[in-house]
Amino acid sequence: MTTESKITPVEHNQKLYIETVGCQMNVLDSELVVGALRQEGYELTSDMLQADTVLFNTCSVREHAEHKIYSQLGRMKFSKRERPDQVIGVIGCMAQKDQDLIFRRAPHVDIIVGTGQLGEIPRMVREARSNREKSMALSLGRKAGSRDSVSASFESYDPLREPEMRPSPYQAYVRIMIGCDKFCTYCVVPSTRGPEQSRAPKDILSETRVLAGQGVKEIILLGQTVNSYKHTEDGRLHRLSDLLHQLHDVDGIDRIKFITSYPKDMGNDLLETIRDLPKAAHYLHVPIQSGCNDVLKMMKRGYTVEQYMEMMGRIREILPDCAVSSDFIVGHPGETEESFEKSMDIIRECRFKNSFIFKYSPRPGTKAFELYEDEIPDKVKKRRNNEMLALQNQISEEDNAGFIGKEVEVLVEGASKTEVKKSGSNSEETDGTIQLMGRTRCDRIVAFDGNPRLKGTLTNISIFDCTPTTLLGSIVTRSYQHGTEGMLPILQ
Repeated sequence: MTTESKITPVEHNQKLYIETVGCQMNVLDSELVVGALRQEGYELTSDMLQADTVLFNTCSVREHAEHKIYSQLGRMKFSKRERPDQVIGVIGCMAQKDQDLIFRRAPHVDIIVGTGQLGEIPRMVREARSNREKSMALSLGRKAGSRDSVSASFESYDPLREPEMRPSPYQAYVRIMIGCDKFCTYCVVPSTRGPEQSRAPKDILSETRVLAGQGVKEIILLGQTVNSYKHTEDGRLHRLSDLLHQLHDVDGIDRIKFITSYPKDMGNDLLETIRDLPKAAHYLHVPIQSGCNDVLKMMKRGYTVEQYMEMMGRIREILPDCAVSSDFIVGHPGETEESFEKSMDIIRECRFKNSFIFKYSPRPGTKAFELYEDEIPDKVKKRRNNEMLALQNQISEEDNAGFIGKEVEVLVEGASKTEVKKSGSNSEETDGTIQLMGRTRCDRIVAFDGNPRLKGTLTNISIFDCTPTTLLGSIVTRSYQHGTEGMLPILQ
């Protein structure tokens, strides 16, 4: 059956389909967009062909993400022929970077909206449906005006939050800053997200209290380099450590995380704050990208391997139980076999909880695209990627095995992926036992059998086995021997 024959023409039905690729910042952007369109009467649907408004929230960090969006847009041209009332929009980083190219490759797209103009989407959708004219809303380029004017064009907007779009009902992202001023040569973020800006602490606190009132137990603070956060309010400079202290006092919030951190901005004040605040997760995501100084210099990362290792030493000293994850790019221009082996040595020495490993792909608009030839064959990149992933998985499983026989506290997020796949849904709660999943304070995933009513609670789990990615455990139950002094619990 062809795609065209599946489509049933309908009038404007206020059904919204939104697809998100990319980072956690994009996931939060989609939540905010959906929250705004809810106010216009829209309801979410998982059926792209039956929605009268289709939005693709895009990423430009990797080539694969862009190809995926263009493939989806190619499918949508058949839908648009049968549904001329349908509004198709491309939003986010790819929209900010490649607006003219998108219209050329997908002329059936109606609106293009950059990362800093998402608040314009409800108006633009209404106008596109009424006048059938194409439109764009974009932030200024980095060199198109003063820093203040460019920054203003990237101002984030935060309308009503939309719980249905969250990782789980008990977790929510909170943007504390946008943009980036690091200008790594391989990265498009400084141009797609604009200059670095930190939100006011009072606004972050207000948003967190709203989330706590909605039942959120864990907040994840977001920033491109989140530990670079600084904002002057009432004559006082607030850094991330100060913000954590303020958020720690919000009733209802049980755990606070933040991602992604920049190595050079990891101060002892932040590490000591994490150590001293019970709600602060003992988990840090601090990308190194390469274990070779020559490659780091070509990347313009702004630090050396020695400086990164000094930071790791301070983390281990101040937070000995802290889990650290990292990012690596393999096959970057200039990465020799010796350079690659140095990255492998870093993984062996640092023993990261996990690593996100990416094959280098040249991105138009970056300095690396202008300066360096992509001389490393794809088969070499794939080999290095696979070798690094195998090493990281080995280390992850070895370190996870160290938890066997121990008891950990887990924030229960919901049904495990295995349970969701088996049942087809994780929304139906019963009195029976299902496989649940949650995370420890150091961000390790734990799977265990339990009652669905445990969702959103802090629960103690005894670990009996593991995989490279998951701890396997059982709920710790306690019985009390009555008539004894102190009513001592007996672990079952």
